[in-house]
Amino acid sequence: MKKKKFIRIAREVIDLEIKALVKLRNSVNESFNLTVQQILKCQSKVILCGVGKSGLIANKIASTLSSVGTPAFYLSANDSSHGDLGSISKKDILILISNSGETNELKNIIQFAKRNKILLIGIVSQKNSVLYRSADIKLLIPKAVEAGGIVPTSSTTSQLALGDALAIATMKQKKFNKKDFKKIHPAGSLGAQLKTVEDIMLKHKSIPFVSENLRMKDALKILSSKKLGFLLVRDKKKFTRGIITDGELRRFSQKNQNLHNSFVKEIMTKNPIGIDKNELAAKALSVMNNKKITSLCVYEKRNKLKTIGVLHIHNILQSNIS
Repeated sequence: MKKKKFIRIAREVIDLEIKALVKLRNSVNESFNLTVQQILKCQSKVILCGVGKSGLIANKIASTLSSVGTPAFYLSANDSSHGDLGSISKKDILILISNSGETNELKNIIQFAKRNKILLIGIVSQKNSVLYRSADIKLLIPKAVEAGGIVPTSSTTSQLALGDALAIATMKQKKFNKKDFKKIHPAGSLGAQLKTVEDIMLKHKSIPFVSENLRMKDALKILSSKKLGFLLVRDKKKFTRGIITDGELRRFSQKNQNLHNSFVKEIMTKNPIGIDKNELAAKALSVMNNKKITSLCVYEKRNKLKTIGVLHIHNILQSNIS
């Protein structure tokens, strides 16, 4: 087969799935609203189940829901008939996914849900099916042409898209934001990019504070002990007034031989650049790059003169933030 034919096949498959998604978009109705409302009211967990490819989709939807603040779990349809039905409680919501709605493995789960009055939501393409008739809320996916004629492709794409829509709808209604997302995604690149300045800043005794009226001979001892390469200068009210970096010390020494006896305020650069503690650490890195500096003062609630922490570029790099 010529390589060009592969490209043609790829485009045909994608076109079929796009058509399926357009049908799905146009079919979304009040049943979707009811499903989201029930998920939001759920006091326990959302259980998703399917067989074969639909089972894989169910697993992914459960993972997506959990990642945006809705406790959800995947239940193996095969294992459910061998004891795992015991993991479903009466306060749960059960979402069954099946293209045909007639899969034998799901029938025992449907019977269990009905017997125990568990809310059953069906994601199905066949109206004349056990799942469609049994579901308390019916999410009907329009019939679509499968790529290759027999392989579940267009149908599973629609199932996945509908699941994503449910997850995002519930997320937005709950006002689940970046801070919430970070709490349950502490690891990996996503967790790193969602870290705030407060998460990685140095604070308390780690901040290299010096008084503006201190002699440099004493300030240099603090500079050496803190090992950050800069000093923050404060006045009597403990407001931050300036910063002294290694570079400024070198430049001053070249022009003036009396470094040790000079006062800190004679050398400092006034009004150091700061950032709010709630900003993303990635933004702090951007500020450093744009201003060509390696450290930032950290403040809160626009009180820029009250430094509560410091952020060095090493803190950012060690946190794998880019």
